[in-house]
Amino acid sequence: MQIVWELDNLQALADYRLDVSGQPTVIDGPYGKAIEFDGVQDALFIGANPVAGWQALTVEVVFRPDAGGLPEQRFFHLGEVSGDRVLFETRLTEDNHWYLDTFISSGESNRPLLNESHLHPVGQWYHLAMTCDGREEVNYVNGVKEANGPIDFTPLTEGETSIAVRLNRVCWFKGAIGRIRYTDRVLSPDEFMR
Repeated sequence: MQIVWELDNLQALADYRLDVSGQPTVIDGPYGKAIEFDGVQDALFIGANPVAGWQALTVEVVFRPDAGGLPEQRFFHLGEVSGDRVLFETRLTEDNHWYLDTFISSGESNRPLLNESHLHPVGQWYHLAMTCDGREEVNYVNGVKEANGPIDFTPLTEGETSIAVRLNRVCWFKGAIGRIRYTDRVLSPDEFMR
């Protein structure tokens, strides 16, 4: 199963109504429309967890991190506020680069993957992916594997989704997001969305 969320409006994603914080803006992105966030108060909240019950997953995001944001930004949060959850984060450097940080918390197991040795310039569009087969979390930038580590993953059973901030409204994201795709299995890089 695959679920695609096109971030092309401020009313709904697929069948889910959006709760909008601040004044995010619909812009033109590399693959159609995207939503731009100010890094201060702009975010989207969806009262659903589209991957609930999945034994394995791939989450993909097309995004553009911008300069001038917080040093640590949580731009995608799926699941519970502090319980079982999946996070995509950026870490900005003082010289306008960023690196990816993905995180899974599942029961007593958690796995952060900070890609400190893989720096990328801000202001450009990137494809990100995180896969989990139940035993290992792996993350990618533009189809290139950057980090992996063990995780004892059990399916998320509930929760919500936030885009451009954590569910508890801290660590705001400055930049734009165009598309999110969920797949109920581990994809190989040649299967990632283009």
